[in-house]
Amino acid sequence: MNKSVAVAGNSGPKVRSDCEMILEIRSAGGIEIDLTSRVRALYGESIKTLCLAILKFFNIENVHLKITDSGALPFVISARLEAAVKQLTETGKEYIPEMISQNSYSATRERFRFTRLYLPGNTPGFMINAGLYSADGIILDFEDSVAPEKKDESRYLVRNALRQVNFYGAERMVRINQGERGLDDLDFIIPHNVNLILIPKCETAETVKAVENRIEEIRKQYKIESEVFLMPVIETALGIENAFEIARSCGSVVGMAIGLEDFTADIGVPRTVEGNESFYARSRLVVAAKAAGIQPIDSVFSDIGDMDGLRATVLASKAMGFEGMGCIHPRQISVIRKGFAPGVAEIEKSKDIVWAFESARSNGLGVVALGSKMIDAPVVSRAQKTLELAERLGLLKSNWRNEDRGQ
Repeated sequence: MNKSVAVAGNSGPKVRSDCEMILEIRSAGGIEIDLTSRVRALYGESIKTLCLAILKFFNIENVHLKITDSGALPFVISARLEAAVKQLTETGKEYIPEMISQNSYSATRERFRFTRLYLPGNTPGFMINAGLYSADGIILDFEDSVAPEKKDESRYLVRNALRQVNFYGAERMVRINQGERGLDDLDFIIPHNVNLILIPKCETAETVKAVENRIEEIRKQYKIESEVFLMPVIETALGIENAFEIARSCGSVVGMAIGLEDFTADIGVPRTVEGNESFYARSRLVVAAKAAGIQPIDSVFSDIGDMDGLRATVLASKAMGFEGMGCIHPRQISVIRKGFAPGVAEIEKSKDIVWAFESARSNGLGVVALGSKMIDAPVVSRAQKTLELAERLGLLKSNWRNEDRGQ
């Protein structure tokens, strides 16, 4: 490499929990560290000690390192410095922080994915407390939210966050980039207990298979036993037309999402609150996902100030068959979760249907009726699923069958 100066990280009046590293390799003079920090009095020496350890790890002896710190935690500092080092040297070594015990959990195929909070993959200030908002999933994003010139350094930050940030049980997701860059992203995250990979602008089953194949190679290399699930994101007309093939492309796919900002741009129309322009695409995605036995996930609602509009969109989404939505702000999480969870009236009606079904079966009756209405098998099945969901969400006690039926 011909460069002698590298820059990584962010600085500025609005930057928090981050730092900027300007690293200049010299021919002599030893290691000189120039630190500007809001917390220098408390943590200045520990910041310098960490940086010296990292430079020693990479066998760098003569440098000038200028650090502009805005309260960065150690996992951020080490990610930024490693990214700068990798710009100037060719080394296969990785400075990997310890995996905290809280991050050892795995995901399951059937878990809830009502809410998934998107976080920019190069902005640590959003990551640190994200788990406190209780989203079902947290998406660390390599794609649209990261500037092209920052994509490489974001890999080290996301890798370290997967190891050091407590996400409080949220499914740990990463949206990779498109194409070959996305496949290369996997090397930085699969060894670090990521639970699910989102595949952006997915248009063919072959794209999903390529991602799965690369994941399997990495899993074998690192002897990883836990599953890594996939969620293709459909954002083009071609992707919608191939939705069923994508949904059933491989066994690792557990859900399929739609991205309406890109989809409406692709078909050349503006996105509206009513959503008439995307009704066909959303319906087709739901049907394809249900036919393949995976979860259909709706797009994000982009107006973070319009809670009434979000509430209406969630109810319409649920009515179409979607099982979750993306979030771009923590305040959206509770509204979306409440909208997708079974309501009191829905739970009570489902209980009545299941009671009627079980009573008819115990009496040897082939016909099930509730009041004056006949109940067929799909209605009973839907009621049973609603009650199972209510139980898992803690909205219904497991012994509800013993309750007074009001008869």
